[in-house]
Amino acid sequence: MKKQNMNRDWIATARTLSEALPYLQRYTGATVVIKFGGHAMGDATQMAGFARDVVLMNQVGVHPVIVHGGGPMINALLEKLEIKSEFVNGKRVTDEATMEVVEMVLSGLVNKRIVQAINQEGGRAVGISGKDANMMVCDPVDPALGLVGQPVEVTPDLIRQMHAHNIIPVVAPLGTGRDGETFNVNGDTAAGAIAGALRADRLLLLTDVEGVKDAEGAVITALTIDSVERLTAEGVIAGGMIPKTETALAAIRDGVRAVVILDGRAPNACLLELFTDHGAGSMIRAE
Repeated sequence: MKKQNMNRDWIATARTLSEALPYLQRYTGATVVIKFGGHAMGDATQMAGFARDVVLMNQVGVHPVIVHGGGPMINALLEKLEIKSEFVNGKRVTDEATMEVVEMVLSGLVNKRIVQAINQEGGRAVGISGKDANMMVCDPVDPALGLVGQPVEVTPDLIRQMHAHNIIPVVAPLGTGRDGETFNVNGDTAAGAIAGALRADRLLLLTDVEGVKDAEGAVITALTIDSVERLTAEGVIAGGMIPKTETALAAIRDGVRAVVILDGRAPNACLLELFTDHGAGSMIRAE
């Protein structure tokens, strides 16, 4: 009986690989930007699983770009260093002392953990930030928030060069100002701006929820710009989902073919989305 079960498992695996073939062919040479954040970043098992998926994507010809956040780690170090934060309308004021910690955590601790995880799974990842090669030039979002930036010029030539050498870019969401300042950029915003500049085939926003939900709490698997705007006006899309859908709409208008908001805690979420009929999360397209 045990041998029969094992045979069934292998047959199911072979069938899955066979059914994935059209999707593997579809995404060969495609650029996929992935915003990695949420609970999965702090869980070693989920980090390793994510890294393995990224390496597999790269092996079958996809060009992944990883953009990450790091809010909880920043909060922990600020608290440890006894650096107090002020907030304006719920957003952290980023002064120079706070910015030093933000850069230390994002470009150092978090970025290199992700790079190391991907390399341990057999990939070739290199960590950079939006400051490198002036990739992401920013203006202040609001003077009251200090060094919080909004990308206004994104030049992804460095990412293209890395892809040409089969290197997986891992990007910390930092930008440079017109006068040489360092800006802290929201991770979703940075991912959307980079995806738009690359005209990416997909932008995957990994989060801690299953996707965009309707008024009854069911995940909406397919959305358009019009339906997102309507659901937002009706209050169905609300709270923390609004910045993500705003990022999605901006990316689509900049030329990204589709954006998917999906649960990064789910095993193999990126592979399910790209390489199966089932997909994962909520896909947003122009129409």
